Amino acid sequence: MVRTLVQKAGMPMPTVYIIPDGTLNAFATGRNPEHAVAAVTQGIMRILSREELSGVLAHELAHIKHRDMLSGTIVATIAGSISMLAQMAQWAMIFGGGHHRDDEGGSPVAALVMMIVAPIAAMMVQMAISRTREFEADKGGAQIAGNPSGLANAILKLEKGSQLIPMHDTQPATVHMFIVNPLTGEGL
Repeated sequence: MVRTLVQKAGMPMPTVYIIPDGTLNAFATGRNPEHAVAAVTQGIMRILSREELSGVLAHELAHIKHRDMLSGTIVATIAGSISMLAQMAQWAMIFGGGHHRDDEGGSPVAALVMMIVAPIAAMMVQMAISRTREFEADKGGAQIAGNPSGLANAILKLEKGSQLIPMHDTQPATVHMFIVNPLTGEGL
């Protein structure tokens, strides 16, 4: 199935993994299309029809084709840097920031606002870009699979199923890679 989808998409064949778990999920990762991985759980293979599984795999292949892992890494790095700068400003404020009596210095209210607003703004930008990448993967997946209803039906089943069978041993740092949140069953 993956080989057929890859040929339709005109991209290199990723390494395909089947995760021995009854939960319902899938993800793609890798630094570029030549070194990519697409993974699905045994649970998703058991629950979804062939058409639905094809839609999910096409969605994951679209992430690979569009290099979403690279853009996600860049955005996460920028957001992390902004958060780190805000934290540095917090510590500088706590320890006086090196101000002397002769210095006019900056406004402590402005510094406080930046410590609160900057990380929230960075997170919102990261979430907006993530949402955009998901919509593009949905669109690309529908084009690759040739049938958008397969993916749409699969997402409905996955959201319901992940609520019934949550993936408790998943690390929070990897949750963003899954098609549905494996910890709560909420769609990403």
